[in-house]
Amino acid sequence: MVRHIVIWKLKEDLTGERLNLVKKNAKEALEGLTGQIPGLVSAAVWIDGLPSSNADMMLDTVFTDEAALQQYQKHPLHQQAADTYVRPYTHGRMCMDFEQ
Repeated sequence: MVRHIVIWKLKEDLTGERLNLVKKNAKEALEGLTGQIPGLVSAAVWIDGLPSSNADMMLDTVFTDEAALQQYQKHPLHQQAADTYVRPYTHGRMCMDFEQ
C-alpha cells in the first residue's frame, strides 16, 4: 500500500463562513473520489485542526500501489475536484508519499 498525505494552507483572505464552505466542499469532493478511481483505497480530508495547527486542511489517501497513485494524480475526476475545490483557494501545499 502507498499513502499520499497532502497538507494545505489556504489563502488568508478566506475567513469565517467562506473558509468553512471551502473546506467543506474540498472534503466532500476529495472523499467522494473513493470508489470512482481505480486503486484508491481510501480518502479522508481533515478540516477541523486544533488552534495549534499551522495548516488548514489535510488529505490522507491510501492506494494499492505507486502506479495507482500516479494514475490518480492524472485522473480527470481528481483533476476536476482539485481544480474546482482546492487549487483556487490554496496558498501553500506540502506532500509526502510513502509505502506502508
